[in-house]
Amino acid sequence: MRTETEPTEATPADYEAAGELLRALAAPLRIAIVMELAAGPKFVHQIVETLRVTQPLVSQHLRVLRGAGIVRGTRSGREISYSLIDDHIAHIVTDAVHHAREER
Repeated sequence: MRTETEPTEATPADYEAAGELLRALAAPLRIAIVMELAAGPKFVHQIVETLRVTQPLVSQHLRVLRGAGIVRGTRSGREISYSLIDDHIAHIVTDAVHHAREER
């Protein structure tokens, strides 16, 4: 007999949702953006400066991350501050980056 604290079996819908999440994270620049946002909310110009890429490119990748439910944008005057929706994403990406470093 299962209790409420025991994990339930994953469903095909759970696997589909996980696949969508991982596809959204598949681009190296999106991984870098998530790593930046793991430290706290940032405006687009801050991400552009740190990652040394163009503003349209960052905006395009943020649009994908927002569509996948990974980041949210909060308007502050003329700018939008982006943040991660939850810490789980930061852990997934951080673990993947650390794992990649170990493999080298």
